Amino acid sequence: MKPEPVFSSDAPMPIGPYSQAIAIGDLIFLSGQIALDPQTGAMTGSTVEEQTRRIFKNIRAVISARSLSLASLVKTTAFLTDMGSFGAFNKVYEEELNGWKPARSVVEVSGLPKNALVEIEAVACR
Repeated sequence: MKPEPVFSSDAPMPIGPYSQAIAIGDLIFLSGQIALDPQTGAMTGSTVEEQTRRIFKNIRAVISARSLSLASLVKTTAFLTDMGSFGAFNKVYEEELNGWKPARSVVEVSGLPKNALVEIEAVACR
């Protein structure tokens, strides 16, 4: 099996030397997504709720490039700059996944690119 880059024009372009995702076999490894608008490249949302919703739009766009949905996610890792926003993040996360519960880790970090409040990386499976 050979790793293949995954690209969607409906998701933001990477802001560094990496792919939006890499597919190998039945797995798709998504790079961390922050709340970037794919058209402008600018950060969107000033709250963890708004940023989390934008991130899920970006994740949907990337996995849609492989004809997958959020129900294909098997593992997510979320990075929050303030664990005090965990409840607000968790509420939106649960709404966006509509009952699906992939394995997950949530960690607090001291900072994220572009001063984002939240970043989510994921693994999906065909």
